[in-house]
Amino acid sequence: MGKRSFEILDVTLRDGSHAMKHAFTEEQVRETARGLDQAGVTYFEVTHGDGLGGSSLQYGLSAVDELKLIEAAVEECKSSQVSVLLLPGIGVKEDLQEAVKVGAKMVRVATHVTEADVAAQHIALGRELGLKTIGFLMMAHMAPVEKIVEQGKLFESYGAEVVYVTDSAGYLLPHEVKERIAALKNELTCEVGFHGHNNLSMAMANTIAAVQAGATYIDGSLRCLGAGSGNTQTEVMVAVLERLGYNTGIDLYKIMDVANDVVAKYMHRPQEVTGSSLIMGYSGVYSSFLLHTQAAAQKFGVDERDILVELGKMKAVGGQEDLIYDVAQRFALKKSSLV
Repeated sequence: MGKRSFEILDVTLRDGSHAMKHAFTEEQVRETARGLDQAGVTYFEVTHGDGLGGSSLQYGLSAVDELKLIEAAVEECKSSQVSVLLLPGIGVKEDLQEAVKVGAKMVRVATHVTEADVAAQHIALGRELGLKTIGFLMMAHMAPVEKIVEQGKLFESYGAEVVYVTDSAGYLLPHEVKERIAALKNELTCEVGFHGHNNLSMAMANTIAAVQAGATYIDGSLRCLGAGSGNTQTEVMVAVLERLGYNTGIDLYKIMDVANDVVAKYMHRPQEVTGSSLIMGYSGVYSSFLLHTQAAAQKFGVDERDILVELGKMKAVGGQEDLIYDVAQRFALKKSSLV
């Protein structure tokens, strides 16, 4: 097929963990991994939605130990390689070492967009372990372009081989993605990537903007399975980018088959732009807050949209899930005082 124009990295088995309430079974992981491998996907990610070590009461307990799922995915691959996500403070260096023992070949070290400095030792360890090592700047809408460039340079100085603009809230619009990707391309010598969420129905347009601005790593999930309204839809992305004249290196029919014959059957619900996820994109709220917010709204009898708008005003970030319940309780108290 010739040289690929870029790498499409599939995150169904990691970002999709949020939508699946972290309840992937080993068989679901094996079937999905097998399909991704047969379709020609070079890298795909397998971990708890919040990365290595994410299984907890705060973030949600995994039904199956993630090392077992990583190992199962690796066993199904003839050519694909398995990536893991690591958020410093949630996952620790020992978690990464254990993931490598069961076959992980890539690590994406994720920090808030202004906190790349907390990842220096994790990036260094990734390189030391021989992994493809990536820096992931989350909630990229929350910092100006100059700050993103500054933080990207830090990641590169620590040894990151790719730096990602991560639209964790699905808040960015195409011109904003283009501006951020282009700035990193101009200022860094390493490669640049983009990870989008579809809360404003912009994920595909944003991904195209990223590619046109020079991104060489782009993320997708099968059937959009991911936090909030999900990610750029992998199988649709392949078709769109091939139509635009790019070589994805992925077999369209085979990637459609794993999306429709495997993933669609185990999804808890269709991935749609719904009232709550739309408000997440509009307010700039972390996409993985969706299910937590719905649970809090039900518990306290308040409108989940009010919670999300307030979290947006507070500029809440990943790791602050406890704020969701604080805000819900505050709205409930206010509501009862008006009765």
